[in-house]
Amino acid sequence: MKLLDELKARGLVEAMTAPDEIEKALEKPTTVYCGFDPSARSLQAGNLVSIMVLRRFQMAGHKVIALVGGATGLIGDPSGKSAERNMLTVEQVEENKRGIRENLSRILDFDGPNPAIMVDNYDWYRGMSAIEFLRDIAVNFRVPQMLAKESVKKRLEASEGALTFTEFSYQILQGNDFLHLWDNFGCRMEVGGADQWGNITAGTDLVHRMRGESAFGLTFPLLLDSTGKKFGKSEGNALFLNGEMTSVYDWYQYFLRAADADVIRYLKVFSMRSLEEIAELEAQMKANPEARIPQKALAEELTRLVHGEAGLKTALGATQTLFGGDVAGKSADELEVIFKDVKSASLPVSEIVGKPVFAVAAAAGMFKSNGEARRMAQQGGLSLNGAKVDDKRAFAEGDLIDGRIALLKQGKKNNFLLRVSEK
Repeated sequence: MKLLDELKARGLVEAMTAPDEIEKALEKPTTVYCGFDPSARSLQAGNLVSIMVLRRFQMAGHKVIALVGGATGLIGDPSGKSAERNMLTVEQVEENKRGIRENLSRILDFDGPNPAIMVDNYDWYRGMSAIEFLRDIAVNFRVPQMLAKESVKKRLEASEGALTFTEFSYQILQGNDFLHLWDNFGCRMEVGGADQWGNITAGTDLVHRMRGESAFGLTFPLLLDSTGKKFGKSEGNALFLNGEMTSVYDWYQYFLRAADADVIRYLKVFSMRSLEEIAELEAQMKANPEARIPQKALAEELTRLVHGEAGLKTALGATQTLFGGDVAGKSADELEVIFKDVKSASLPVSEIVGKPVFAVAAAAGMFKSNGEARRMAQQGGLSLNGAKVDDKRAFAEGDLIDGRIALLKQGKKNNFLLRVSEK
């Protein structure tokens, strides 16, 4: 299947500037770029759509450029925003740029025979004066056309006209980015989310006006889940590719919890599996939805892609700990991450060590009374660190993992995290 046909089949084409010309251009190796905003030191799951589109272009033999907006990131893109962004310092952008390069290097090939390139538009704007900007770049843009851009109109409506010239000029800079990449790298196409259409066409128009050549743009739909929630948000928080900002376990669990209504679409967008393989997974889901086979396939593939085999092993081990209760080999820090959402309590070590386990569980609030906790232990329904305990079992100092935490469990599902409080 041709690349463009596959992108369409996977739901990765929203709009194109010149479909017939793009299809013809892609018959030969073409240089394609996508921009990334350096507003944080890690990219988010939402950026995966852009990254995977670049990956598909690269694997099809095209040259890909990841442009980090070191300059435009200092200004802010009004697209999809209701208020002006907080300004970053040059030092913050530099730190964020290093993190983004590391993120991208896990998914794009920067070292092979067809290496990806990362550029920073601050490199060609840092020495430019205001006069140069107005005379050489801004002169090529017409205000009525800029106001007609959908991203600008939406922002003006959402903010009741509170759009500064700084953000209004974003499309001028992004348009000039395309021209710079055309001149210096022979770049002929920009790809991005649907909200970037106005910025992308600003670039294609500028290349055509100043170089008399055709440049192309392609956008893909913004990915929402079946409830209309923005993809990549977990409990109101962004899902980062950096394992220090979002744990490997949380990353894995996000995709494992994908709704049946979303998972096949996610597989088409993110998985490198063929469409035939994805159709087979869909058939298995319909035949046995409780097994969540597509969700497991998605979670494993994307965890391996972003965090490697070691990260996947960690995520699978953490999942087994959560549902199986076996804490062997797990540190207190790992358990804090795995069980961060379960009920918990803290007690002084003097109220834990040497006391009956059931009594400690009751004192921590896991049960309503000592009697209820004792009966649960007598019936074999109380566990400590994955091992069942009876009503005579006392809490030993060695039961405290790293001297500060223990896992209690009632029945098969009710986990409870016990912490040692400050003395």
